[in-house]
Amino acid sequence: MGLFERYLSLWVALCIVAGVSLGIALPGLFESIARLEYANVNLVVAVFIWVMIYPMMVNVDFASLKDVGKKPKGLCITLVVNWLIKPFTMAAIGILFFEYVFADLVDPETAREYIAGMILLGVAPCTAMVFVWSQLVRGDANYTLVQVSINDIIMVFAFAPLAALLLGVTDIVVPWETLLLSVILYVVIPLAAGYFTRKHLDRSGHHERIASLTAQIKPFSIMGLLATVVLLFGFQAQTIIDKPLVIVLIAIPLLIQSYGIFFIAYGWAYLWRVPFSTAAPAALIGTSNFFELAVAVAISLFGLHSGAALATVVGVLVEVPVMLSLVAFANHTRARFA
Repeated sequence: MGLFERYLSLWVALCIVAGVSLGIALPGLFESIARLEYANVNLVVAVFIWVMIYPMMVNVDFASLKDVGKKPKGLCITLVVNWLIKPFTMAAIGILFFEYVFADLVDPETAREYIAGMILLGVAPCTAMVFVWSQLVRGDANYTLVQVSINDIIMVFAFAPLAALLLGVTDIVVPWETLLLSVILYVVIPLAAGYFTRKHLDRSGHHERIASLTAQIKPFSIMGLLATVVLLFGFQAQTIIDKPLVIVLIAIPLLIQSYGIFFIAYGWAYLWRVPFSTAAPAALIGTSNFFELAVAVAISLFGLHSGAALATVVGVLVEVPVMLSLVAFANHTRARFA
């Protein structure tokens, strides 16, 4: 990673401070941006998120699916953790903390929105940053690519029904039209654009042109992420100033969920004698979230100023330092694996 990516946690923190400061100093500007929406989708945020997602989707190589059966144990761990465990534990932890542990600190309506934001994080497994985490643990790059490709295909069909199911469990009315529109906007269209871009650039069978393009557009992806953070914390500025404890309250269950999911997947891989180069990426992809999608859907479903949007943005703040700590732990325990 370059200097900018290595200290992404710092830049995200600075953008949070900038967003809150600008939101307090220029509330009219953020109100004007908030009004630029169509069908509950804010157009400015949508553009930034597309800028973030598109480079990730170019990296998805569906040709790798032919290797799907070569390492079935790792893939089994990834799919079970991502789709049968993680969404439900996230919902359960959210309900436990915001309906019981923190019940006296947050009003019920806002608590439900925080739970909804956490659920949206839980049903969106990582698509892009997992390539970084896999590289840092010297994981099997081809296996990671297979994981991401299969997860993206499943996400196209499973994200909306699973999110609707879990949001319904928490007694939140789910506007299906908006949820399906969000999946089309933030998964299907970028995935299709990435596929056709890759197909166009890779006609010769070499990946140099793809690597060159992604290297050129990667800075725009990170800038899109940081601009989104500034906007979202600007929209939430007054709430954060009035209730700074909220950030801590949201972060606590997210931290428990992240570390818990990692150790479930990592421990399972160890007991199943999965090689480290497969085990580490399998555990990391289950722990990391596709927070870009979660943020976009939270805004579309609940609004820019909602507790759900704030919860997904806190997920951005928590994820990078958590994942780096897990990368360090994995590297430290490498010798214990086959």
